[in-house]
Amino acid sequence: MRSYGPDGAGDAGGSRYPAYRPPSDCPVCGAGLQVTRLGCGSCGSELSGVFESCGFCGLTDAERELLRVFLVSRGNMREVERHLGVSYPTARQRYADLLAKLGLENSPGPQGAEPAPPESQPTREEVLAMLARGEIGVDAAADQLRIVG
Repeated sequence: MRSYGPDGAGDAGGSRYPAYRPPSDCPVCGAGLQVTRLGCGSCGSELSGVFESCGFCGLTDAERELLRVFLVSRGNMREVERHLGVSYPTARQRYADLLAKLGLENSPGPQGAEPAPPESQPTREEVLAMLARGEIGVDAAADQLRIVG
């Protein structure tokens, strides 16, 4: 039985087996897999049933690193941008993609908080002007132009 430490890897339970990240989808039909067996690496006890899986467990290493950097920087997207070595719009898009994957893209904020005003997307001309002024890089401009259409 494989065991996973708090960081999703390693040998937290003293198991003799290496830790691998489990697949999230069935390799035969593509449907989502369910956790149906848990085991203790120390004594060998096993539990069978259908268990709720962790939404964070299906994240890729890059997505987990993005989340870690976001949390350590206390939500500072400029820090995320610097750590990932990408433009600010690219960092924001990756974070938005992560929220969507976790099903949190439309989650409400703290109770009593006003919803954030929707961000207006720059037009194609504005994106090209920002690129010409050197405010954004080529990758960020390409990302923005894909969004604009």
